[in-house]
Amino acid sequence: MRRAGRGRSFALRAASLVLACLLALPAAWAVQPDEILEDPALEERARELSKGLRCLVCRNESIDESNADLARDLRILVRERLVAGDSDTEVIDFVVDRYGEYVLLQPTLTGSNWLLWAAGPLMLLLAGGVGYGYLRNRASAPVPQEAALSDEERARLSKILDE
Repeated sequence: MRRAGRGRSFALRAASLVLACLLALPAAWAVQPDEILEDPALEERARELSKGLRCLVCRNESIDESNADLARDLRILVRERLVAGDSDTEVIDFVVDRYGEYVLLQPTLTGSNWLLWAAGPLMLLLAGGVGYGYLRNRASAPVPQEAALSDEERARLSKILDE
């Protein structure tokens, strides 16, 4: 019995390790060897910038994780701008000017985006106010009184109950 338990434990650990490796592979596959910069510091900066830029084809993946051709073009563009001497902010500004703010995985709170950020909490407050008003008006509304039974209805009811 002990051996069976050890075998299951080993199999579970091995399966967990294989699953962890498989989950890490797509990000490693996305950046092609010909894209990697020779300067490790610039490459690290490029990777950090790429993690914050959205793939316009895959929607919710960063360009660092995506295998799409457009993501590859964006990764190359980021690296070209870094090699040209641009700062991180200048690179991001260049990409945003070219593709719009949608390319950012974490949009800024400037411009018209503040309304998008505030819409959720504002709608929650609005719904709470409407709900509070409804419950308050409902509580203060007069309770409808049921009409009493007529003599004829009472007689009919007692006849039904007697049966």
